Amino acid sequence: MNLTKDVRAEILIQALPYIQKYKDKIIVVKYGGNAMLNDELKEAVMGDIALLSLIGIKVVLVHGGGPEITEMLGKIGKKSEFVNGLRVTDKESVDIVQMVLAGKVNKNLVNLLENKGAKSIGLCGIDGHMIKAQKVDERLGFVGEVTEVNVEPILDVLEKGYIPVVSTVGYDDENNVYNINADTAASRLAGELKAESLISMTDIVGLLRDKDDPKTLIPKVYVSDAPQLIRDGIISGGMIPKVNCCIEAIRRGVHKVFIIDGRIPHSILIEVLTDEGVGTMFVA
Repeated sequence: MNLTKDVRAEILIQALPYIQKYKDKIIVVKYGGNAMLNDELKEAVMGDIALLSLIGIKVVLVHGGGPEITEMLGKIGKKSEFVNGLRVTDKESVDIVQMVLAGKVNKNLVNLLENKGAKSIGLCGIDGHMIKAQKVDERLGFVGEVTEVNVEPILDVLEKGYIPVVSTVGYDDENNVYNINADTAASRLAGELKAESLISMTDIVGLLRDKDDPKTLIPKVYVSDAPQLIRDGIISGGMIPKVNCCIEAIRRGVHKVFIIDGRIPHSILIEVLTDEGVGTMFVA
């Protein structure tokens, strides 16, 4: 992209008030979907997060890793089953979930961030007993519902100038490990951290009045309007639990929640540092 010096200067000037606004504030980024599968997009996302950290914004990266889990389960001959969008997770599967999320995926993201010049440390919900959980439903096995969170490990890492990279596995007092939905975990952590913003990266452009027409993007939604949007069918299917997580974060003290399209390069920077934005913003 060839930009004139004047245009480059204008972009930087436009970003300045947003940099000032977010400096020393906490932003939680929930990272998943196709942005995790495409290497070029992954590089762009990690570069964006590194940049935000380097200009003084406290970024917490919360990630899933569903496709990698499915791939690894396939290698040991296990077929992935889902109920209402949640992976059925037996004892053997939860060991794979822990290995893939807290191991391979988490450390790969830490490595990418470090190579972009940002200090980062990988954590999982078991570390520091960060995410306590219980079974959502016996039929799902070790799929966890968050019961308690302890954000002290995240705050300690942020205070030292590192980006916490959190994989969403949880624990209970019987030494069980749980697979936690990344949207749910990010929402709860953002609320407990009293984050300025939660950014949920998805594979859609945001909330649409007409799901087949990207031009019908709804840029701003008040939490009080969400029930009517559900009744009207504008929020439906898999978007209902995602939107419920957005609402939960707002109710727990997060100022703004964004659903953005992770397939758009640098969508995080566009949302955080420009006037335009690229997705749907939820506010109280």
